[in-house]
Amino acid sequence: MADSSFDIVSKVERQEVDNALNQAAKEISQRYDFKGTGASISWSGEKILMEANGEERVKAILDIFQSKLIKRGISLKSLDAGEPQLSGKEYKIFASIEEGISQENAKKVAKTIRDEGPKGVKAQVQGDELRVSSKSRDDLQAVQALLKGKDFEFAIQFVNYR
Repeated sequence: MADSSFDIVSKVERQEVDNALNQAAKEISQRYDFKGTGASISWSGEKILMEANGEERVKAILDIFQSKLIKRGISLKSLDAGEPQLSGKEYKIFASIEEGISQENAKKVAKTIRDEGPKGVKAQVQGDELRVSSKSRDDLQAVQALLKGKDFEFAIQFVNYR
């Protein structure tokens, strides 16, 4: 019998991030407390740029954007937001969306599977993802349950279950 397997990845649906950004921009443009403050959120190349005339306001923009991401099912672990920076009279926050599992993080996940997972489960790093295979589908489901219970500093999803 052939081995069953699944892949562990860290991917973000770009369109969902774009939708969350557009919803946040719409809310910012309509809210009374942001009128006349130069508050905005937009794409700046691959990064997301949030601007306002006060540090508290720019943090509020970040908070609005985070709530929109959560509503769209995107983990905040994949959002890497910097600290507010003063640029002229404007405060800015640059944020980026992190994708892919680094080699170091993939090794942590593989070690967790080896140490705490069922025997006979193999985990191998393949680029920016991790392939987990076993003869038993029940063992694979046990590994998924184990990893869901762990709190990694990056978002993980399970794909290609076969």
